[in-house]
Amino acid sequence: MTLVVALVLLVGIGAAGLLLPLPYLVAAPGVTVNTVGELRGEPVITVEGADSYVHDEGSLSMVTVQYAGGPDHRLNFFTLVTAWLSPTQAVLPEELLFPAGRSPEEVSERQSVQMNDSQTDATAAALSQLDIDYDAVPQVAETVEDMPAHGVVEPGDVIVAVDGRTVPTSASGDDPEELVGSAAVVEWVSSREPGDPVELTLDRGGETVDVELETRRGENGAAVGVLIADDMDFPLEVEISVGDIGGPSAGMMFSLGIMDRLTEESLTGGAHIAGSGTITSAGQVGGISGIPQKMVSARRDGAEYFLVAAESCSQVFQSDAYEDLEVVRVETLTDAVGALETIRTGEGELPRCQE
Repeated sequence: MTLVVALVLLVGIGAAGLLLPLPYLVAAPGVTVNTVGELRGEPVITVEGADSYVHDEGSLSMVTVQYAGGPDHRLNFFTLVTAWLSPTQAVLPEELLFPAGRSPEEVSERQSVQMNDSQTDATAAALSQLDIDYDAVPQVAETVEDMPAHGVVEPGDVIVAVDGRTVPTSASGDDPEELVGSAAVVEWVSSREPGDPVELTLDRGGETVDVELETRRGENGAAVGVLIADDMDFPLEVEISVGDIGGPSAGMMFSLGIMDRLTEESLTGGAHIAGSGTITSAGQVGGISGIPQKMVSARRDGAEYFLVAAESCSQVFQSDAYEDLEVVRVETLTDAVGALETIRTGEGELPRCQE
């Protein structure tokens, strides 16, 4: 009798364990959106204030990852094991998408902000690539508590110069990767050794203010604890509509889509191209997570080529979709444009990720 009771309890505990919610997420292939096509009957990208072109052939698709789980909808052990055994899904710690101390609503809001910022940066990068001038005024959004700038630099200050070097606010068109606005400020400050001083010249409501700050070690080099948001002034209006998709990972494909709209000749030459990577206003393409699932989405929806940030190359070989796609490694928007030219003309070699 004791053995029977123990066995029943063991089975019951095991069954309960299978249904116990766990702090993990399941990442699966999501939707693709052709940035030079339509979504729900409306153009994904529209341009006003300049000649705009629609090319019927080819595609430049952004790809997404669909996540299941989260603090409010945790998954059980059985579901996670099933996903772990799937060749197209991945099981990830919950904190990768939902950091401790942030509610799901805050995470969603942050992803919306990242999407909006990526669209602005994508427009700036595309215009620079096309030699179209625009203005980017680096304005202080906020300062970080316990960092040197806090209490000295004020929100709304415009950073005019760094160590007497005037911050360029207008792209000249001579160099598509020229640093302007906040990109220039960040580069000039972060490139020094942490601990070195830096002098910022600020425009504070029309008054010039000079402040000297001692830098500290930040995530990407020296930092003073200033968060900057460029006040962009474009000579044309670009609107991007992708529904409720969030995050920054479509930046590169947005830039290419904008360029295709502003270029009389199609960038794709009729080829079906997908990709994923962030973009800065200076045209730097950054890595992103979820590449294996995004490659599956791209293959499923007919892509022939997949553009991936060099930083994400290590993820490429985790997907069997690698065998069905021509995967192209890029570091800048210039690289991506060059790759499209190679695809379009058939001349030259495409850069690859190396295992």
